[in-house]
Amino acid sequence: MRKQEIDYILARIIDSDKDISDLNFTVGKLPQVEISGELKAVGMEFFTSELTPFQAEIFALNLINQDHKLMRTLVDDGSCDASYELPGKARFRVNIFSQGGNYSSVLRKMEDSIPTCGGLDLPKVLYEIPEEKNGLVVFAGATGTGKTTSLAAVLNEINEKQPIHVITLEDPVEYKHPHKKATFNQRELGVDFVSFASGLRAALRQAPKIILVGEMRDRETMEIGLTAAETGHLVFSSLHTVNAGQTVNRIIGMFAQEEETQIRARLADTIRWIVCQRLLPRIGGGRVAAFEILKTNLRIKEAILHGEKEGSSIQEIIESGQAFGMTTFDGYIIGLYRDGAITKETALSYATTKGVVGRGIDSIKSEKGETTSEIENLEVEW
Repeated sequence: MRKQEIDYILARIIDSDKDISDLNFTVGKLPQVEISGELKAVGMEFFTSELTPFQAEIFALNLINQDHKLMRTLVDDGSCDASYELPGKARFRVNIFSQGGNYSSVLRKMEDSIPTCGGLDLPKVLYEIPEEKNGLVVFAGATGTGKTTSLAAVLNEINEKQPIHVITLEDPVEYKHPHKKATFNQRELGVDFVSFASGLRAALRQAPKIILVGEMRDRETMEIGLTAAETGHLVFSSLHTVNAGQTVNRIIGMFAQEEETQIRARLADTIRWIVCQRLLPRIGGGRVAAFEILKTNLRIKEAILHGEKEGSSIQEIIESGQAFGMTTFDGYIIGLYRDGAITKETALSYATTKGVVGRGIDSIKSEKGETTSEIENLEVEW
């Protein structure tokens, strides 16, 4: 297969459904697409049977596009990250990896249009994030839960209203922000800088007000990020963590044990928001986002500084901070069920604490006059 054939195949696939988020090319399977969290096979004249090892390898090499550095990374490390563009059609974030001596390729389709907070129906409290002048803002969640999209929407709010300099360090650049009121310089790992740590260190000399670090992957990057937040910058980043408490522990855990007291003090002073996301199947098709939102206050700072205690865990502080816009996953999921966006089964399967969500669902059912138990015709024996 030549590059022109690869481009034709990719174009045919992405034209097959508007809701495609990922493309998966694995030996022994037909090409697959992910739609609303589920993989589906794509039948084409090029692939009347499962992918052969030769086809998968040729496909992967075309995606690398003769980049010798990426080839060395793939051979030495067993995987590599790249970006790929269909001119005028689509852009992809690509990961190629070795498995069982064969190569697999996964392509994440990147959107061309910049998302907005209103368009994504983000919680109203998140509109306050662009008003921050310094500190650290972390968006957390598993891969594919929409962290990057929500971050792009918040940055768009800043772009619409503030005449400031924004530096982004990404792997790869997913959303290309046009210059509006803000000036955006978007740098890509492997093209414009060699590591997040070096790119972040350089950013401190480029006079930005806001710095986006695609992901805080190691201790050195986190150390420089905290320094940037302490010296008057507003730093955005993402982490692969499941909730706000784990996000705090993950950051602290990046450092040596003897540094813990100092890091807790620095983090307590710099953290402004932690926004965690999950994507849930929506009734009628598609997916809907659920959020856990931490907004710093004195109790949060105390919990970070001295550690969580019974009665003052980060989860409990978030629960008691609903009046200030904070929310737990469980509270948000109960709200989605109340609005008719998700089923009871979905609510329970994505809950942090099933008992909490179960009681919330029962309360909603009672308000509607619906039965809260499946047990019927109970009788007392005398």
